[in-house]
Amino acid sequence: MMPSPARGTLTVDDFTRAPEPSENQTVPFRNSPHVNLQKDLEEVKVLLEKATRKRIRDALTTEKSKVEMEIKNKMQQKSQGKAEPLENEKPAAVVAPITTGYTVKISNYGWDQSDKFVKIYITLSGVHQVPTENVQMQFTERSFDLLVKNLNGKNYSMIVNNLLKPISVEGSSKKVKTDTILILCRKKAENTRWDYLTQVEKECKEKEKPSYDTETDPSEGLMNVLKKIYEDGDDDMKRTINKAWVESREKQAKGDTEF
Repeated sequence: MMPSPARGTLTVDDFTRAPEPSENQTVPFRNSPHVNLQKDLEEVKVLLEKATRKRIRDALTTEKSKVEMEIKNKMQQKSQGKAEPLENEKPAAVVAPITTGYTVKISNYGWDQSDKFVKIYITLSGVHQVPTENVQMQFTERSFDLLVKNLNGKNYSMIVNNLLKPISVEGSSKKVKTDTILILCRKKAENTRWDYLTQVEKECKEKEKPSYDTETDPSEGLMNVLKKIYEDGDDDMKRTINKAWVESREKQAKGDTEF
């Protein structure tokens, strides 16, 4: 029977068998150069504790210093952003950001109608060249919302609320043509005429109309009409009204009621 090695003496197994991790020791990810160096250092330390002969201890001490220096260099490279990539690790693909600028509100448009549709025409140079998904359209019964993304570095938006009359959401759509977007709002009540595109536009126009109240003095209504004409007229119209007004006042002063 072979005699047991003396306590503290190194054997072949000590150099070939890696130390088992303790119960509370965290096992790092494998295949990392830094992790492998740490393992080497731990193993050298274990062997150095068991070594008794001076030559073996000197060799292990030298190796320990080399491993510690290599670990230190790796840590410095990592802190400077120059760490080598891990084994089997592929660099992440660089995705170019999508450049989009500010959003421009669309205010210039034209519209007309047929028996079934209200048609809105919007001119945007190059809109037919953007991807289809960049032209987004949403409809409700009384509104529509258009958004064009990343057209020449800008976004374009048009939101119209309070349409004059209800539309069919399912029957409404958009068409993109050369430099033009056509919005088709399907009338819920066909063969009806829209005098305005929105309810707000209708109310604003009606406010501008002169009111004729039969219960008030007829001359007051006439004066309101003349005032409106004067405010909207050009210089020649204003001179004509002023002249007529002066002549009327002169005749009234003389007692002549003709006008």
